Amino acid sequence: LTRCGSAYPLPRLNLTLTGAMYCLLKLAPLFLAVAVCNGWLFGDFVGKQKEQDEISLWPLPQKFQSSAVAFKLSPASFQIVHAKQSSAGPSCGLLENAFRRYELYSPLFTFEPVLCYKRLVYEDYYGVNNINKTDISDFPRFAHRGILLDSSRHFLPLKVILANLEAMAMNKFNVFHWHIVDDQSFPYMSRTFPELSQKGAYHPFTHVYTPSDVKMVIEFARMRGIRVIPEFDTPGHTESWGNGQLDLLTPCYSGSSPSGTFGPVNPILNSSYDFMTQFFKEISTVFPDAYIHLGGDEVDFRCWESNPDIQKFMAQQGFGTDYSKLESFYIQRLLDIVAATKKGYMVWQEVFDNGVKLKDDTVVEVWMGNKMEEELQNVTRAGFTTILSAPWYLDYISYGQDWQHYYKVEPLSFPGTDAQKKLVIGGEACLWGEYVDATNLTPRLWPRASAVAERLWSDKSVTDVGNAYNRLVQHRCRMVKRGIPAEPLFVGHCRQEYKGL
Repeated sequence: LTRCGSAYPLPRLNLTLTGAMYCLLKLAPLFLAVAVCNGWLFGDFVGKQKEQDEISLWPLPQKFQSSAVAFKLSPASFQIVHAKQSSAGPSCGLLENAFRRYELYSPLFTFEPVLCYKRLVYEDYYGVNNINKTDISDFPRFAHRGILLDSSRHFLPLKVILANLEAMAMNKFNVFHWHIVDDQSFPYMSRTFPELSQKGAYHPFTHVYTPSDVKMVIEFARMRGIRVIPEFDTPGHTESWGNGQLDLLTPCYSGSSPSGTFGPVNPILNSSYDFMTQFFKEISTVFPDAYIHLGGDEVDFRCWESNPDIQKFMAQQGFGTDYSKLESFYIQRLLDIVAATKKGYMVWQEVFDNGVKLKDDTVVEVWMGNKMEEELQNVTRAGFTTILSAPWYLDYISYGQDWQHYYKVEPLSFPGTDAQKKLVIGGEACLWGEYVDATNLTPRLWPRASAVAERLWSDKSVTDVGNAYNRLVQHRCRMVKRGIPAEPLFVGHCRQEYKGL
């Protein structure tokens, strides 16, 4: 068989059953070749697959129109160049590095996704890369599209963080919210206070992020259009801080005697604020982003309530027994410290709920799901910029396609004026680390986070779950092809799993 379209008369068969079976087996390769060439066997499937590939953009652009006119791409002649009207040109290092990066993904140029939209390129069953003539007008619906990773409950090796920054770029996320320390460990290596990680990390050498590690994460993210916002949460979630900084935490009491345990940052000592001043001065120079996340959530008041010195301070300040006022006292001073570094700050919603006086440019993150709409209404009514994470806690898992729950969320479905809703600048998918480490982080995060990516990028009208499923299946396969072990949505397979019959 030399080419498709040749005429091959079928032989006349007049055989016994055994002979007929033998003949069919002998002729099977010939029949299969003829069937494939004429589209008898795979024609419909190839057509449907081609159709799926052409519409499997993720996240879906604001507007696009694809025609039936197709062009074949040759690896030998393919180039990425600046348009004549481009204002960037060869002097733009970000773009030049992006060009080189995508050229190196495959020696045969798999083309996915070059400058966001090379997802339009699809490979047919003959191994030829094709692209249809397409017009695209695109922009994100929300400016802040973030992923939170927690590197305290389990240490996340540098390569895992970098791999997920790559996946974030492929899904058009643009903010890495790095919840870098917490009660369990303090892996951030501070130049000013080295004992914080030496005594607070799981291991002082292997489970820390050195200054060069942090610099690498920031630069790797920057080259992919991703901001890195660090979170150093206080006064709660600070147990690991106390290992390397004496007298920072509040001594808890059992009756009239110290119990030997410690609670949140001690808010009545000047030394606590001296420490925070020096620490956040360092953080403001290490992380170039305009914002630092200061946490402020889930402060357990029981230790403060047990401490006689704090009880005395409460009486002196006229706080009575309202320990949320003491929390506000601490956070107000911390915000002033950070403001002096010329940084803006983000906080969890409790800081707003407790009446702390916030700067006008404060970003409040709404994370509690029980009264989400009411909280959004209250925060935006007060005039604060807001991001939403409450419906997108990806550490909660369930059997089945839970990505659909994340996909169906409408961030602006709360009572409020148009001006209020403009204050919601986006959201974050959060993967907390109690049950997540390097072994399972990536497949647990992807493609579930992709559902959040499209919700934050695409038009409000893009809500068809069935259409989303078909596109996300293909997008998940693209991620797998690029080395991202994204888990499957449901039964099926990726075409690249098999090469030929």
